Amino acid sequence: MALGGEDTLGVAARFYKEHKLPVIGVPKTMDNDLSATDYTFGFDTATTVSVDAAERLRDTGRSHRRIMVLEVMGRHAGWVALYTSIASGADWVLLPERTVDIKAMVAHLKKVHARDHVAIVVTSEAVELPGLKTEGEQLDQFGHVLLKNRATGERLAEIIEKETGIETRSAAIGHIQRGGAPTLFDRILGTRVGAKAAELVDAGDFGKMVAQRGNDIIAVSLEEATAKLKTVPKEWLTFADIFFK
Repeated sequence: MALGGEDTLGVAARFYKEHKLPVIGVPKTMDNDLSATDYTFGFDTATTVSVDAAERLRDTGRSHRRIMVLEVMGRHAGWVALYTSIASGADWVLLPERTVDIKAMVAHLKKVHARDHVAIVVTSEAVELPGLKTEGEQLDQFGHVLLKNRATGERLAEIIEKETGIETRSAAIGHIQRGGAPTLFDRILGTRVGAKAAELVDAGDFGKMVAQRGNDIIAVSLEEATAKLKTVPKEWLTFADIFFK
């Protein structure tokens, strides 16, 4: 049984394809970036933690009349940042899927802060800010850039404070998102996909990953499950824009 996201299940897919090992995949990742399933368990819990953090930052930001930046996890896909920003009523969001528009962001934050004396920005950890130098960054065992030294939230706060003249602070909840008690949604989803995975093992139907499609729990090939990342599509970006005008 392989439990994980794109990297773990990508390895599992190769084990099955190249060596015919009896592998079943289970989509456990907070990034929600597996294209063969509507949701991965861990995502709802992580995002719920992020929403709580954003709401707490709004309280302290209002007390000191600051702009507050919340950095959340999300390397290639900005689902956590997107859902956090919408659910918490944030004032701006930065995603890996979209080029950062500093000018538009600054103009909007000035307007919001003048009205509410606080503004909240949610950013994915992997957003590429203007002037960011990525050459020579360390890579992990899967070839991904190690983001711990990028400090996206801190750098973004510096940019915002410089451009707006408003005191700005940042917070990165990091690995706090990855632990704790799961939400009801994740408890039920994890139980359902676990039960389906056991059925597949019992039937000897290997090389599959369990997925949620609508309200159904189904089996898809590991090859399909890991063929491409599920990044935030245009229609979701358009929907998010409704809240940042």
